[in-house]
Amino acid sequence: MVCSAWTATSCHGGARMPYGGNDWLALTQEPTLEPELPICDPHHHFWDGRTERIPYQRYLLHELVADIHCGHNVRATVFIEARAMYRADGPQELRPVGEVEFVQGLAAASASGLYGPCRAAAAIVGRANLNLGDQVQPVLEALQAASPNRLRGIRHTVTWDPHPEVGNREPEGILATAAFRAGGHVLARMGLSLDTGVCFPQLPELAAFAQAVPDLTIILNHLGGLTRVGPYANRDEEGLATWRRGLAAVAACPNVHLKLGGIGMPRLGFDWHERTTPIGSEELATSMAPLMTDCIEQFGPNRCMFESNFPVDKVSFSHHVLFNAFKRFSQGYSASERAALFHDTAVRAYRISDV
Repeated sequence: MVCSAWTATSCHGGARMPYGGNDWLALTQEPTLEPELPICDPHHHFWDGRTERIPYQRYLLHELVADIHCGHNVRATVFIEARAMYRADGPQELRPVGEVEFVQGLAAASASGLYGPCRAAAAIVGRANLNLGDQVQPVLEALQAASPNRLRGIRHTVTWDPHPEVGNREPEGILATAAFRAGGHVLARMGLSLDTGVCFPQLPELAAFAQAVPDLTIILNHLGGLTRVGPYANRDEEGLATWRRGLAAVAACPNVHLKLGGIGMPRLGFDWHERTTPIGSEELATSMAPLMTDCIEQFGPNRCMFESNFPVDKVSFSHHVLFNAFKRFSQGYSASERAALFHDTAVRAYRISDV
């Protein structure tokens, strides 16, 4: 199926996007592979007026629909917090509730059927600060009140790296603190899950946290935080060995799932976002295969899920090409294993019904 270019979104302040625009993505067109295969995309964002992200400052329901309705059988999606649409006032810890209120409305619009058969944001993952410890409970209750039928958990990214250019979200050692672990126990008691992101050297710390809070379902984002640029550029032999060891430690914790995606982010070290013509699915499948295979061998298909990470990964390829690549890559797995990777693991982890 050929998807049209939406050139109206390919400009920022009247200037051409540096990369990732829909007109650029439309240069690579492919037929849809296995169009009937059910898909649940477990990781995308919504935002508007986002000045930190170029080129995609607006990504709302119309933009998502334009991306996913290109031939694949995307039955449902999961919204993951993006620090957008926070309340402008009130207690600091409750301001992220505004984001869930915002997404709940978009999800309700999608459920009307006016935007196609996919149930966008069938599950919602909001934001709460687990450093609040036991005091995070009223925040979680407020998030549940904002989305009583779709809230499934929160994301608290804990990235820390000794190289300042990598960028930190939290201080060193946060996963081992009593407060953060207390917050994790509250999540578990309330039947909510934790999405998180780490820098790959932190993977052993995440394993220790998962062991300390064994009743908490943890969903590790973006291949476990692998980075191959900056201080980790041209160090694959060392870096990939560290990453694999860390993945093995986390995979030994049965309460952790892994998202297979985020590979389009420039930090993975590929040049796709710099190309004159976007990458096609055959080359993309070949390029991603070593990393994806390592992950699935460690966690198994029943704890892995293919994710788009859109619109962040959209700087490198279209949603259509990405899922064609996932289908090419996964040809060697059994039908039940592929069902898990594309749909069943995500639906189970996020407790989505009727999709």
